[in-house]
Amino acid sequence: MAREAAVARLAVIGARAVDHLLREFAAASEPARVGILRALERLGDPRAVPVASEGLQHPSESVQAAAIGTLRAFLSSPAPAPARDALDAVIATALDGARAAAVRSAALDALRDLPADVREPVRAMLAADGDPAVRAGAEPRPAASQSRREDEETAWRDGLEGRFGAAPDALKRAVTARRGSAPLGELQRLVDRLRAHEHRQPDAGRREEWRAVRGAVHQALASRNSRLAVYDLRDSLLDAERLPVAFLAALEEVGDASCLENLAAAYDASSRSGDRWWREHVATAFRAIVQREGLTRRHAAVKRAMQRWPEATAELMGRT
Repeated sequence: MAREAAVARLAVIGARAVDHLLREFAAASEPARVGILRALERLGDPRAVPVASEGLQHPSESVQAAAIGTLRAFLSSPAPAPARDALDAVIATALDGARAAAVRSAALDALRDLPADVREPVRAMLAADGDPAVRAGAEPRPAASQSRREDEETAWRDGLEGRFGAAPDALKRAVTARRGSAPLGELQRLVDRLRAHEHRQPDAGRREEWRAVRGAVHQALASRNSRLAVYDLRDSLLDAERLPVAFLAALEEVGDASCLENLAAAYDASSRSGDRWWREHVATAFRAIVQREGLTRRHAAVKRAMQRWPEATAELMGRT
């Protein structure tokens, strides 16, 4: 859980995190390398390609599979050099009979979104592979990738108009694909539409699924240093159900003084409920805002929080 929270925060921090991740990769443990690769996949910085290629040489299948996931993110990059290097590494892995079948299959699957003239020669070679699992993965599925892209495009357009399907998967993929390019106004509109849809769900599990998509949109906005939807981050702190860590990661990056009172309220509630995980993440977000904005106890927002939640605010300011 701590590692998932760290990956989410790094995705929001953006380019500033990349240098640190690249430095740590070589000496990191196996689980930490997987986490670093997943963070680099979300960050989309081309400097991740050599590190992911290095990860393919690690003896762990988990690290290799994570490296494939990172390289997959660059196969359609508009920058020719990282796209070429990522493609070369993925194809070489798919064709390497000495590797585990799961890793080779992951590499082949990574090629499915590419044009047929790139994908099909590799698939045809693996259709006669000596490993039955690889052969099964090479069976033709001609319409799958196109259908998936169409589903994402439809989910995005419908979401902007407040129309949502039964499952959030396609929209979440669409948000991930567009996080660096979608107009900021569209991302803000999607936040509003998602919140309204989420509140209409009678089932708690469904609400949580759609809330996770809303958190992904907040991550996209925060990664571009946009405060367009800070009002939703602030108001969401008062919801009865615990938020995904993506909300607090976004608050750390773009939250402002107006969020302090609700963060103090959330901290007070978590102290009484005994939810230590949530309390620590709320405290981290509170401290990040205070430090980034240079706020002191004399600031009006801190005074308001101190007046309503004196014990919680005093503890949070003390920790700051």
